[in-house]
Amino acid sequence: KKIQANIKEVRARGADVIAFASEGDPDIPKIATTVVEIPGARPVFSSVLCTVALQLLAYYTADARGLPIDKPRNLAKSVTVE
Repeated sequence: KKIQANIKEVRARGADVIAFASEGDPDIPKIATTVVEIPGARPVFSSVLCTVALQLLAYYTADARGLPIDKPRNLAKSVTVE
Protein backbone atom coordinates (compact mmCIF):
# COMPACT_ATOMS: atom_id res chain seq x y z
CA LYS A 1 0.00 0.00 0.00
CA LYS A 2 2.87 2.40 0.75
CA ILE A 3 4.39 1.90 -2.70
CA GLN A 4 1.01 2.56 -4.29
CA ALA A 5 0.70 5.78 -2.29
CA ASN A 6 4.18 6.83 -3.46
CA ILE A 7 3.27 6.15 -7.09
CA LYS A 8 0.07 8.17 -6.75
CA GLU A 9 2.00 11.08 -5.23
CA VAL A 10 4.56 11.07 -8.04
CA ARG A 11 1.77 10.90 -10.65
CA ALA A 12 -0.04 13.79 -8.94
CA ARG A 13 3.08 15.90 -9.50
CA GLY A 14 2.87 15.20 -13.22
CA ALA A 15 5.57 12.55 -13.60
CA ASP A 16 5.32 9.39 -15.65
CA VAL A 17 5.91 6.19 -13.68
CA ILE A 18 7.48 3.04 -15.08
CA ALA A 19 6.67 0.31 -12.56
CA PHE A 20 8.09 -3.19 -12.28
CA ALA A 21 5.42 -5.47 -10.86
CA SER A 22 4.72 -9.15 -10.44
CA GLU A 23 2.94 -10.73 -13.37
CA GLY A 24 -0.81 -10.45 -12.89
CA ASP A 25 -0.68 -7.70 -10.24
CA PRO A 26 -4.14 -6.09 -10.44
CA ASP A 27 -3.34 -2.80 -8.68
CA ILE A 28 -0.15 -1.34 -10.17
CA PRO A 29 -1.39 -1.12 -13.80
CA LYS A 30 -4.24 1.11 -12.61
CA ILE A 31 -1.89 3.80 -11.27
CA ALA A 32 1.40 3.54 -13.18
CA THR A 33 2.00 4.97 -16.64
CA THR A 34 3.86 1.90 -17.88
CA VAL A 35 4.14 -1.51 -16.23
CA VAL A 36 6.86 -4.06 -16.86
CA GLU A 37 5.61 -7.40 -15.62
CA ILE A 38 8.15 -9.69 -13.97
CA PRO A 39 7.26 -13.40 -14.28
CA GLY A 40 5.93 -15.00 -11.15
CA ALA A 41 8.70 -16.17 -8.86
CA ARG A 42 9.22 -16.81 -5.20
CA PRO A 43 9.57 -13.52 -3.29
CA VAL A 44 13.22 -14.22 -2.51
CA PHE A 45 14.01 -14.16 -6.25
CA SER A 46 11.79 -11.30 -7.35
CA SER A 47 14.28 -8.60 -6.32
CA VAL A 48 17.01 -10.30 -8.37
CA LEU A 49 14.73 -10.43 -11.41
CA CYS A 50 13.89 -6.75 -11.02
CA THR A 51 17.56 -5.85 -10.66
CA VAL A 52 18.44 -7.59 -13.92
CA ALA A 53 15.51 -5.93 -15.71
CA LEU A 54 16.50 -2.48 -14.42
CA GLN A 55 20.15 -2.97 -15.42
CA LEU A 56 19.06 -3.90 -18.94
CA LEU A 57 16.75 -0.88 -19.07
CA ALA A 58 19.59 1.42 -17.96
CA TYR A 59 22.01 -0.13 -20.45
CA TYR A 60 19.74 0.15 -23.48
CA THR A 61 18.54 3.63 -22.51
CA ALA A 62 22.13 4.89 -22.24
CA ASP A 63 23.04 3.18 -25.50
CA ALA A 64 20.06 4.72 -27.32
CA ARG A 65 21.00 8.16 -25.99
CA GLY A 66 24.61 7.73 -27.09
CA LEU A 67 26.00 7.98 -23.57
CA PRO A 68 29.30 6.31 -22.62
CA ILE A 69 28.17 3.01 -21.11
CA ASP A 70 31.58 1.83 -19.91
CA LYS A 71 32.60 5.19 -18.42
CA PRO A 72 29.57 6.75 -16.74
CA ARG A 73 29.77 10.37 -15.67
CA ASN A 74 30.52 11.05 -11.97
CA LEU A 75 31.36 7.42 -11.24
CA ALA A 76 34.53 8.46 -9.39
CA LYS A 77 32.39 10.33 -6.88
CA SER A 78 30.61 7.10 -5.96
CA VAL A 79 33.28 4.42 -6.26
CA THR A 80 36.67 4.48 -4.57
CA VAL A 81 39.50 2.41 -6.02
CA GLU A 82 42.04 1.02 -3.55
